[in-house]
Amino acid sequence: DLIVHVRDITHPETVLQKATVLSVLRNLNLPGHLLDSMVEVHNKVDLIERYKPAEENALAVSALHGHGLEELKQEIEKKILTATGKKILTVNINLEGPQLSWLYKEATVQEVEVMPEDGTARVKVIISCSAFGRYRNLFPN
Repeated sequence: DLIVHVRDITHPETVLQKATVLSVLRNLNLPGHLLDSMVEVHNKVDLIERYKPAEENALAVSALHGHGLEELKQEIEKKILTATGKKILTVNINLEGPQLSWLYKEATVQEVEVMPEDGTARVKVIISCSAFGRYRNLFPN
């Protein structure tokens, strides 16, 4: 669903390495949308003072120090959701009904926060648009 190209930005041949990787990927006859949505990651930015990527959509990270990793995670999540046609939603459900069971079968449940005082829960899910449409038809409230 997604290509993440991680480059050692301190390597003296980093530009040539990128060109080589892109050439190999093109020769694999991958779908165009994969190449167009590729995430470009510049690693080891901690070794270059005040580094800013010259490339428009590149993300600067330092895996060693954890710099930029949260932004990278968010970008990967966003691109994967777009590529797969899914979204992340939080729905409120009644725990006495079949909604939670349905969500476990039809979506990816990430979190369940139970509200014991009223028998409900907030459920964070990754779900396709079509599955969410079915959910709303089955459980209109």
